[in-house]
Amino acid sequence: PQVCVGISFNDFSKQFSGFSSPTAAESFNYKKFFEMVGLKKKSPEDVKKVFHILDKDRSGFIEEEELKFVLKGFTPEGRDLSDKETKALLAAGDKDGDGKIGAD
Repeated sequence: PQVCVGISFNDFSKQFSGFSSPTAAESFNYKKFFEMVGLKKKSPEDVKKVFHILDKDRSGFIEEEELKFVLKGFTPEGRDLSDKETKALLAAGDKDGDGKIGAD
Protein backbone atom coordinates (compact mmCIF):
# COMPACT_ATOMS: atom_id res chain seq x y z
CA PRO A 1 0.00 0.00 0.00
CA GLN A 2 1.10 3.53 -0.67
CA VAL A 3 1.47 5.97 2.21
CA CYS A 4 -0.56 9.10 1.55
CA VAL A 5 -2.27 10.08 4.79
CA GLY A 6 -4.25 13.28 4.24
CA ILE A 7 -2.15 14.38 1.25
CA SER A 8 -3.45 14.84 -2.27
CA PHE A 9 -1.75 12.11 -4.30
CA ASN A 10 -1.27 14.38 -7.33
CA ASP A 11 0.27 17.14 -5.22
CA PHE A 12 2.48 14.63 -3.48
CA SER A 13 3.62 13.04 -6.74
CA LYS A 14 4.64 16.42 -8.18
CA GLN A 15 6.66 17.33 -5.10
CA PHE A 16 8.07 13.84 -4.84
CA SER A 17 9.55 13.64 -8.34
CA GLY A 18 12.92 15.08 -7.28
CA PHE A 19 13.40 12.33 -4.71
CA SER A 20 12.24 9.49 -6.93
CA SER A 21 14.30 10.12 -10.05
CA PRO A 22 16.94 7.44 -10.59
CA THR A 23 19.34 10.21 -11.61
CA ALA A 24 18.73 11.99 -8.30
CA ALA A 25 20.98 9.64 -6.32
CA GLU A 26 22.24 11.23 -3.11
CA SER A 27 19.60 13.97 -3.47
CA PHE A 28 17.41 12.74 -0.60
CA ASN A 29 17.13 15.25 2.23
CA TYR A 30 15.18 13.80 5.13
CA LYS A 31 14.33 17.27 6.52
CA LYS A 32 12.74 18.32 3.21
CA PHE A 33 11.07 14.92 2.95
CA PHE A 34 9.43 15.19 6.40
CA GLU A 35 8.36 18.75 5.62
CA MET A 36 6.94 17.68 2.26
CA VAL A 37 4.89 14.78 3.61
CA GLY A 38 3.82 16.86 6.59
CA LEU A 39 4.43 14.20 9.22
CA LYS A 40 5.16 16.82 11.88
CA LYS A 41 1.66 18.23 11.40
CA LYS A 42 -0.07 14.83 11.46
CA SER A 43 -1.92 13.44 14.43
CA PRO A 44 -0.19 10.70 16.44
CA GLU A 45 -2.69 8.25 14.95
CA ASP A 46 -1.74 9.19 11.38
CA VAL A 47 1.97 8.94 12.18
CA LYS A 48 1.40 5.44 13.60
CA LYS A 49 -0.49 4.44 10.43
CA VAL A 50 2.51 5.50 8.36
CA PHE A 51 4.85 3.71 10.75
CA HIS A 52 2.95 0.44 10.50
CA ILE A 53 2.96 0.58 6.70
CA LEU A 54 6.73 1.12 6.64
CA ASP A 55 7.36 -1.58 9.29
CA LYS A 56 7.25 -4.36 6.70
CA ASP A 57 8.27 -7.21 9.03
CA ARG A 58 5.86 -6.07 11.78
CA SER A 59 8.67 -6.09 14.36
CA GLY A 60 7.49 -2.86 15.97
CA PHE A 61 10.58 -1.11 14.60
CA ILE A 62 11.69 0.31 11.27
CA GLU A 63 15.15 -1.07 10.60
CA GLU A 64 17.79 0.13 8.14
CA GLU A 65 16.74 -2.39 5.46
CA GLU A 66 13.14 -1.15 5.60
CA LEU A 67 14.21 2.50 5.40
CA LYS A 68 16.17 1.85 2.22
CA PHE A 69 12.82 1.36 0.43
CA VAL A 70 10.88 4.16 2.17
CA LEU A 71 10.36 6.18 -1.03
CA LYS A 72 8.63 3.22 -2.68
CA GLY A 73 6.13 3.32 0.19
CA PHE A 74 5.04 6.74 -1.03
CA THR A 75 5.01 6.20 -4.79
CA PRO A 76 5.59 3.25 -7.13
CA GLU A 77 8.21 5.31 -8.98
CA GLY A 78 10.23 5.80 -5.80
CA ARG A 79 13.87 4.79 -5.88
CA ASP A 80 15.88 2.95 -3.25
CA LEU A 81 17.84 5.20 -0.94
CA SER A 82 21.62 4.92 -1.04
CA ASP A 83 23.37 3.52 2.03
CA LYS A 84 24.46 7.06 2.97
CA GLU A 85 20.91 8.43 2.65
CA THR A 86 19.48 5.48 4.59
CA LYS A 87 21.95 5.95 7.45
CA ALA A 88 21.19 9.69 7.64
CA LEU A 89 17.43 9.01 7.77
CA LEU A 90 17.92 6.31 10.40
CA ALA A 91 20.07 8.62 12.53
CA ALA A 92 17.36 11.30 12.35
CA GLY A 93 14.66 8.95 13.63
CA ASP A 94 16.65 6.74 16.01
CA LYS A 95 16.02 8.49 19.31
CA ASP A 96 17.76 5.94 21.59
CA GLY A 97 20.70 4.92 19.38
CA ASP A 98 19.72 1.28 19.03
CA GLY A 99 19.95 1.29 15.23
CA LYS A 100 16.21 1.21 14.58
CA ILE A 101 13.19 3.51 14.79
CA GLY A 102 10.43 2.72 17.27
CA ALA A 103 6.78 3.66 16.93
CA ASP A 104 7.02 6.23 19.71
